[in-house]
Amino acid sequence: MNPTPATPTPSTHAHSLPLSRLLAHTADAVAAVRSGRSLTEALAACPAAARPGTQSLSFHVMRWMGGAEAARERLAPRRPPPRVDALLITALALLWPDAAAPYPDHTLVDQAVACAHQIAPKSASFVNAVLRRFLREREALVADLKATLPVARHQHPRWWIDQLQRDWPRQWTDLLAESNRAAPMVLRVHAGHGDAASYVAELAAAGLNARAAGPHAVVLDQPVPVQGLPGFTDGRVSVQDLSAQQAAPLLLGTGADALPAGARVLDACAAPGGKTAHLLELRPDLALLALDSDAVRLRRVDETLARLHLQGARTAVADARDTAAWWDGQPFDAILLDAPCSASGIVRRHPDVRWLRRASDIGELARTQRALLDTLWPLVRPGGRLLYATCSVFRAEGAGQIAAFLQRHSDALAGQAPGHLLPLTDNASPAGDGFFYARLDKPT
Repeated sequence: MNPTPATPTPSTHAHSLPLSRLLAHTADAVAAVRSGRSLTEALAACPAAARPGTQSLSFHVMRWMGGAEAARERLAPRRPPPRVDALLITALALLWPDAAAPYPDHTLVDQAVACAHQIAPKSASFVNAVLRRFLREREALVADLKATLPVARHQHPRWWIDQLQRDWPRQWTDLLAESNRAAPMVLRVHAGHGDAASYVAELAAAGLNARAAGPHAVVLDQPVPVQGLPGFTDGRVSVQDLSAQQAAPLLLGTGADALPAGARVLDACAAPGGKTAHLLELRPDLALLALDSDAVRLRRVDETLARLHLQGARTAVADARDTAAWWDGQPFDAILLDAPCSASGIVRRHPDVRWLRRASDIGELARTQRALLDTLWPLVRPGGRLLYATCSVFRAEGAGQIAAFLQRHSDALAGQAPGHLLPLTDNASPAGDGFFYARLDKPT
């Protein structure tokens, strides 16, 4: 999954569109997620003028929807029609006391009722009654919901909470809390055009505060639209999280461990192309094949490479598991397998993921990951390597997957890689996304 673009705060758009209209669009997006569609897809259908404000409000609702749904069920046990229900969930999430609401309570209630008049006039008095009752009883009601319902206390589905508790018994509460915070906007400076320190100075000259977080990594104090970044259009900088920026160096190696000149490299699940581009920025000499099974998403890889003026890569639409359809029979020096996963590590950027996933998805995704590993491993030449990556914090998609692989393949050795990266901020650095990396080396 690609990083979420930076968006202005709701107050930025307060005067561009009436809040009642933004609430209507947000309720439509919330209804779409609750029916199983991604928030990205729902926002794409939103009118362009309303999209920034709707996205900001929708992200807020996704982060507090567990409590909002619990409150609606307590206040109105009989579920209203879907669009009215989505409006109530939206308003209750924005009124949730822990959520640092972007508007005063009375404004939200008045505008939610105005929205109800627009989308379901007969429900306006009902919406008004539910929201005003919530405000009257909020302190006691929220305390009771938190005490009795983990989904209201942690704002994640119960199965997700239980899984984190099993996988990370000491860190699970911190992981849940961090997942409800907005992630920082992180940039990758094109290695052929400068370094992090020089770009931080360039940002400062443009009035943007940032700091270097690695040779080519820059963390912005506040997110901005990419069009406001110096050199973005020219290909001098890209948006990529700190954890995702580890993939290319881990695969390429350094010193005696570095890939040979002109190495054949496969990026097996390449879209949207951030890691493909980073590989070529660091090593323009690579002979790189980028695959993806989704033709629409693969076009984004081509667009990314064109913006960055990178050559040396060939792209192809193919399922990496169907080697007969795309492999020429020549082994690869290195393979990057950024496998399909739950995206549980990037829920800060995609807060709808927690509500879209089901517990059964994890086993299904783990089977896909296993099939990809077993299919691609024979394509690595002796002396070569495969880097397995997922943007997941679940052990079944990380350490558990690789432990099982090493038992099945006696010709694989565990190389140097960080394993699970948890999205937890410390005093020294901001939190990168949740990721897992394992390097598998094939002896000569």
